[in-house]
Amino acid sequence: MTSRRAFVGLMPGLVGAAAVSGRGDRDQPAIAPDPCTLPPPIRKLAPMTAGIAPITAGERRARLERARQLMAEHRVDAILLEPGTSLSYFTGVEWGLSERPFLMLIPAQGEPTCICPAFEEARARERLNLSVEVRVWEEDESPYELVAGALRDRGIATGRLGVEEQARFFVVDGVRAATRAELLSATPATVGCRSIKSAAELALMQRASDLTIAAFRASFATLRAGMTQHELSGNMVAAQERLGGSDPWALVAFGTASAFPHGTTRLQKLGEGDIVLMDAGCALEGYQSDITRTTVYGTPTRRQIDVWNLERRAQDAAFAAARIGATCESVDTAARQVITDAGFGPGYKVPGLPHRTGHGIGMDGHESPNFVHGNTTVLAAGMCFSDEPTIAIYGEFGIRLEDCLYLAPDGPRFFSAQSPAIDRPFE
Repeated sequence: MTSRRAFVGLMPGLVGAAAVSGRGDRDQPAIAPDPCTLPPPIRKLAPMTAGIAPITAGERRARLERARQLMAEHRVDAILLEPGTSLSYFTGVEWGLSERPFLMLIPAQGEPTCICPAFEEARARERLNLSVEVRVWEEDESPYELVAGALRDRGIATGRLGVEEQARFFVVDGVRAATRAELLSATPATVGCRSIKSAAELALMQRASDLTIAAFRASFATLRAGMTQHELSGNMVAAQERLGGSDPWALVAFGTASAFPHGTTRLQKLGEGDIVLMDAGCALEGYQSDITRTTVYGTPTRRQIDVWNLERRAQDAAFAAARIGATCESVDTAARQVITDAGFGPGYKVPGLPHRTGHGIGMDGHESPNFVHGNTTVLAAGMCFSDEPTIAIYGEFGIRLEDCLYLAPDGPRFFSAQSPAIDRPFE
């Protein structure tokens, strides 16, 4: 249930997941243990990255061609990207955001144009491994005039220009003022490409998932009475790093705190009979894993078992509903119905399932589309989602089981094996 990067730490002196920005939706820092004092189950882990195949330049060229096809279908003459996941997806270029715009114009016909600060030209060319025209602007010039010029040179000065959804307002405003193009969303081309994963992408996501499950097993072996949620989170971060994952993160909640879907800043110490909920993941060659396991430290109560089993039935219902040709909202409905039939809810009310049943996943931990009411996107082969219908009961506990799935031509497949029982979090 995550975004791409580890959340911002709220306490000084923290390392590991807390040191990586971009997870402002999480209220919990992680403490990565000193490598010299790692618990034995973590210390013995070795990288699981042998034999992985990065995305090739040939695949990126195919992505550009697919984007052009989608632009033609949706009557879009070009799309404009800022640095971020979509730029990396299409070009392989990683570039930081700043007040100096670095832009990529991808036309429906012809090669892309990179627009960058003149003093960054050499660095830009070093990173570009595709056929891309580079136009540069000096510090006293306007990058937006270069956008206008590139459009004019392609005969689409007054055409339809799709802007990627994460582009910043001042950039969009600058392009609007400098050009005569009609600005609209680039989503049909960007999400249209990114939501359908190739075999190479699925292989990277599978390995990232395998790596995270191995880290879960090692981290759960470190559970002990009195440990804090930060200690377990730190163990999980360290485990994923040792296994070869990048940008590792881990959210941990014990006892009543497990009812908070995104955790709490309150210090928790593990005790007998407490629910243990851990949501974690990492990246591998830019592709994400996202898995949640919920168990009990000690002997579970009848109430804990019953709610855990209900959560598993809801997860199963979502998986069964995730068929090619179904809509995203029908998957949410299937899982939510199981929970409301048991007396929780209704709808998004708690006790019950307070959030969507799942989110898209790929290069970002959260991508479009989502399993949520109102989303009528039709499921297609190659789409990937989390399946995580949380049951939150404030004042008692929360249960979340999360495994990510992909749509194979003959139906859904999980990247990770589901938990079989509350006292057996792994197959």
